[in-house]
Amino acid sequence: MTFHGWPSEALEFYEGLSADNSKTYWTEHLTVYETQVRAPMTELLAALEPEFGPGRIFRPYRDVRFSNDKTPYKNHLGAWLEFGGYLQLSADGLAAGCGMYQLAPDQLDRYRRAVADDRTGRELESVIATIERAKVGVHGHASLKTAPKGYPKDHPRIDLLRHKGLTTWHEWQPAAWLGTPAAKKRVVDFLRTSRPLRTWLNDHVGPSTATH
Repeated sequence: MTFHGWPSEALEFYEGLSADNSKTYWTEHLTVYETQVRAPMTELLAALEPEFGPGRIFRPYRDVRFSNDKTPYKNHLGAWLEFGGYLQLSADGLAAGCGMYQLAPDQLDRYRRAVADDRTGRELESVIATIERAKVGVHGHASLKTAPKGYPKDHPRIDLLRHKGLTTWHEWQPAAWLGTPAAKKRVVDFLRTSRPLRTWLNDHVGPSTATH
């Protein structure tokens, strides 16, 4: 099982789904989804597994229970890598991310303590600067508008302290390379560039220990 990229039919599938997000469209084009969209993602995850861990493809169905938008299908295919990484294919092309998107309360506490600490906080700043020099963006998520409780507003890393998640993210617009093995190289280069951020988060934040 070798990854050869995504054919143009994969993007056309999502273009059609954007225009007609219905069970009828999905059923009529299910074979295209399985063979031209999902199968290449499965092949890519298998190729990435030795370095980035096992992958899992997300279900294509939207959770519409609490959404005003009742369209039944996601307009993209998403996949997750165990050692850190997210991949997404849509009509807009290929995208990838890495990091921790939404920190649980105990994770957020550890994150803020590590950012506030001069040694580990400066280490994070250095990691981000190196990643950004490689033309990969680093983004905060669900950021507060002011300083979190217990931290001074004039803290030298106040912008980082306000985040409730921190990830790298990159998008590639559709081009001929997407239909070739070169797509794997772009993903691998991105994940390797992003690895220092994931390592910092693993070392200083780690998984949530909260019980549900």
